[in-house]
Amino acid sequence: MVKPRRPSQLERLRRRISRLDRQSIDELYGLEPVWEPGRGPGGVRPEEFVAVRCPYCGERLQTRVDLTTEEPGYVEDCEVCCRPIEFAIERDAAGGLVALQVRRLD
Repeated sequence: MVKPRRPSQLERLRRRISRLDRQSIDELYGLEPVWEPGRGPGGVRPEEFVAVRCPYCGERLQTRVDLTTEEPGYVEDCEVCCRPIEFAIERDAAGGLVALQVRRLD
């Protein structure tokens, strides 16, 4: 009677990797999910352009809000006075933009 050959460590690893789905691979490598048009919650755009006033000089600015990231806010310099402005993003349950608050950093 012939004893069945035991798979090598490399063969076991190959089998395990070949069964991974996209989400498992992204988690394995620490990748963020990719936004794809037509997928995800309906009606939510990947980004929105919002007009705000600089809290330092009062100049009206246009900023791009990236809705594909989980970050609650970001810092951007004023295009006119070059001072840093903190932007706080407020979202609804579906991930859509509800409000954008601007604050001085000083």
